Amino acid sequence: MTIQNKIWGLVSLAVLIMGGIWIALMYSNQQSQEQYSSILSRYLQMNEVTTASQSLVTELNEYIRFPVPAQEEKLAREEQQLREIQEQVRQFRTEDNQLDMTNYLLMMDSLIEASNRTLSFVKQSEADAVTQEFNEANRIAAALESRTLYILDQELRTYNQIYRDLIQQSKELERLGLWLLGLITAIVLLVAYRFSLSITKPVHELTRAANEVAKGNFTTPIHSSSNDEIAFLAKTFDTMRENINELFQDTQEKARLENELQENQLLLKESQLKSLQSQINPHFLFNTLNTLSKKAYLDGAEETSDLLVSVAGLLRYSLKKVDQSVTLKEEVTVIDQYIAIQTARFADRLTFHKEIDPTCMQVQLPSLTLQPIVENAMIHGIERLVDGGTIVLRVFKQHDAVIAEVKDDGPGISEIDIEHLLHQEVRQETGHSTSIGFQNVRKRLQLFYGTQDVMTIESSPATGTTVRIRIPLEVTP
Repeated sequence: MTIQNKIWGLVSLAVLIMGGIWIALMYSNQQSQEQYSSILSRYLQMNEVTTASQSLVTELNEYIRFPVPAQEEKLAREEQQLREIQEQVRQFRTEDNQLDMTNYLLMMDSLIEASNRTLSFVKQSEADAVTQEFNEANRIAAALESRTLYILDQELRTYNQIYRDLIQQSKELERLGLWLLGLITAIVLLVAYRFSLSITKPVHELTRAANEVAKGNFTTPIHSSSNDEIAFLAKTFDTMRENINELFQDTQEKARLENELQENQLLLKESQLKSLQSQINPHFLFNTLNTLSKKAYLDGAEETSDLLVSVAGLLRYSLKKVDQSVTLKEEVTVIDQYIAIQTARFADRLTFHKEIDPTCMQVQLPSLTLQPIVENAMIHGIERLVDGGTIVLRVFKQHDAVIAEVKDDGPGISEIDIEHLLHQEVRQETGHSTSIGFQNVRKRLQLFYGTQDVMTIESSPATGTTVRIRIPLEVTP
C-alpha cells in the first residue's frame, strides 16, 4: 500500500465515522421532531374545532339576519370545514380517550344538526323555533369550546411524561454526542499515530542504517515491515549497502593479495641476498673443498676427507634456488651431511636418530626446509647443554599428509617465541641464525602448499622442543 493510499484510507475512515454519527444524530432528531409535530398537530386541530364552531355560529347568526343565498353558501362552507376538522379529530381517538373523544365528536354532530334545523326554520319563517334552535347551537358551540379546553388539558397531562422523555432523550443525545466525539477523536489519533509510525519508523531505520554506513559499517542489514515507497527505498538502500560491502571486501582482499605479493617478493629478494651473502665465490670454494678432500685422502686422512666431502655436498645443495622443489629424500641426505659435520665438531655431545618411513621419500617440498630446522635445534638446543643432547628426525604418514618431525631435548623455548615463530612476519634475525631462517622456512611452506596449517611447535623445559611440518599428499607443486 502506497503512502497516498494510506492517507486516503485515513481520510475515508474519518469521513465514514463522522458520516455515521451524523446520520444517527439526524435520525434521532427526526424522530423527536416527528413526535413534537404529532403532538402539536393534535393541539392545533383541536383548537380549530373551537374556531370552526364559533365561525359556524357567527355565519348562522348572519344568515338569520340576512337570509340570502350568498350567506347560505358561507354557512354551508363553514359547516363543511367543521366536518373536515371532525374527520381529522376522529383520528386522535385512543384507548385512553375514546369515551371523551366520542362525546366530543357527537357534540360537533349536534352543532351541525342544530345549524341545519335553524336554517330550515328560517326558510319556514318560524321565528320562535329559529331563536330556540340558534340558542341551542350557540350553547353547543360554547360547550364544544369548554370540552376542547378540557381535552387539551387531558392531552397535556397525558403527554407530560412524553415531554419529559423527549427532554431526557435530548440530554442523553447530547452526552452521547460528547462521548462519541471523544471516542472518534481517540480513534482518529490512534489511527493517525499508527499511520505516522508506519512512515516514520522505516525512515528512522533508514536513517540509522545510513549513519552506520557513514561510519563504515556495511554489515548491518535493513529490515522494513511496510510495503510502501519507503520500503522500496529501504530495499534499494540495502542492496546498495550489500554492493558497497562486497566492493569493500573485494578491495580489501585485493589489497591483502597485493601486500602478500610484495612480501613474497621481498622475501625472495632477501633469500636471494642471504644466499648470495653465503656464496662468496661459491664455485671457487666448492672446487677448493674438493681439492682438499682428495689431498687428505691421498695423505691417508680419510675422516678429514669425508668431512670435506660433507661440507662440499652441503655447500652444493645450498647453491640451489630456494624457490625450487626437491624430494624429501634429498632433504634427508642433506641433513645426514650436516649431522656428519656437527658430529665431527661436538663428538660424543651430539646423538642423532632417524625414524624414516621409506614410502614417504618421494613427496615434494621446498629446498632447504628441514636443514634450517635441524640447525635451529642444534644452535638453540644442543649447544646450550654442557653434556650435549639428542636430535631425532621422524618421517611418517598421518591421514592425508606426511609429517616431518624434528625433536631435541634442549632447554625449550618460551610461548612468546613460539608465537613469534609461527605467526609474526619475517624479520631480520640476530645472533645464531640459519642461512634462510626459521620464519623464512614457514613462509615458503605456506606459499608452496597454499595453506597456513604447515607447522606446529611444542616445547617445555622438561621435554625439549618438537617441530612438526605437515606436508599434504594431495598438493602437487
